[in-house]
Amino acid sequence: MSGYDTHIRTLRLGDHDYRIRSLVDLQQFADPDHHARRLGISSAQWSLFGHVWPAGRLLAEAMATHDIAGKRVLELGCGLGLASLVLRHRGADVVASDYHPLAEAFLSYNAALNELPAVPYRTLRWDTPNETLGRFDLIIGSDILYERDHAERLSALLPRHAHVVSEVLITDPGRGNSAPFTRALATQGYVVAEQRCRMNANDVPPFRGRLLSYARAVAADAGIAT
Repeated sequence: MSGYDTHIRTLRLGDHDYRIRSLVDLQQFADPDHHARRLGISSAQWSLFGHVWPAGRLLAEAMATHDIAGKRVLELGCGLGLASLVLRHRGADVVASDYHPLAEAFLSYNAALNELPAVPYRTLRWDTPNETLGRFDLIIGSDILYERDHAERLSALLPRHAHVVSEVLITDPGRGNSAPFTRALATQGYVVAEQRCRMNANDVPPFRGRLLSYARAVAADAGIAT
């Protein structure tokens, strides 16, 4: 990709090897069309989408075995889209989303690199309603609670895109912002199950990473649409 240094790695996710093109380091920034300025993405944050992060890998590994039968799946803040690629390999009905201008190109390239059908992609800002996106049975994301206000923004997004009976699954590296998100989802009728996870080879119990699984079997109130 013009202006960027990339490399291709092979990752074992589940029982399958995936070839993934990613940025070589965190110093990659080329924005001749001024997308970053218009979107409010700083140069320091610009390249974060293009790396294989521990939480992203953990989510992808979880999606290698998660029950997806008959479910429509939405990945939020997909970045390179590892979890969406795993789901596509399994034949899932999945939509990947992000608002970084380069996410779609990297996702498309990586799908082709692994001889997978293209993963449907939608540009999605969490604070901007998108009535055309529709609703999903399973909504997933990795390390998407990294800012304090993300819990509020994401919990407000879910009623717009989650079916009444639905699941939300998030991998979190222990940044300390998951508690308000869990409280907000409890008011929407979700029950949480938390699993501590090793985020890298150096982690020791109690692991700082979390696999947060939220499930809702019925609507919390009559205001939640089907």
